[in-house]
Amino acid sequence: MITPGIPKPDFTLTDTRGQPYNFRERTRGKVTLLYFGYTHCPDVCPMQMANIADALHQLPPALARNVAVVFVTTDSERDTPKQLRQWLDGFDTSFVGLTGSLARVNAIIKQTRFLSLAEQERTGPGTYEVGHSAVVLAFARDDSAHLIYPLGVQEAAWAADLKRLADFR
Repeated sequence: MITPGIPKPDFTLTDTRGQPYNFRERTRGKVTLLYFGYTHCPDVCPMQMANIADALHQLPPALARNVAVVFVTTDSERDTPKQLRQWLDGFDTSFVGLTGSLARVNAIIKQTRFLSLAEQERTGPGTYEVGHSAVVLAFARDDSAHLIYPLGVQEAAWAADLKRLADFR
């Protein structure tokens, strides 16, 4: 639990349709899960997205429709809007994917105060991985993040917390 909550960052990036997406405006008043990662991530990112998708499927449909899941890529070189959309659709078609330059994404990450900056780590000639925080920020309907989810939180805990966040004002 974060006290006081982290204000929802104000930024605009490009969504998977190539359109500007103003994060604060488009998620205002919704329970919002914000995650910074990349589609070529070998382990952490797919696990977090799968856990979130499973938790959403445990919620009543009316509540699940009012939860925004926003995935910001930390690898805009490889994560084209099409690649990002295809990858996210493997978890849930309602998930929003956003892309922007690494410098722009890191500027947004700085606004959160809790996350580590993303960095490319060369693993060989022409190959790299992206170091990034493995946590999800959970914003309540008051547009402040009150929870940080590390890797390994069970779906039932996510589902219970999402219900509580929906009631938090």
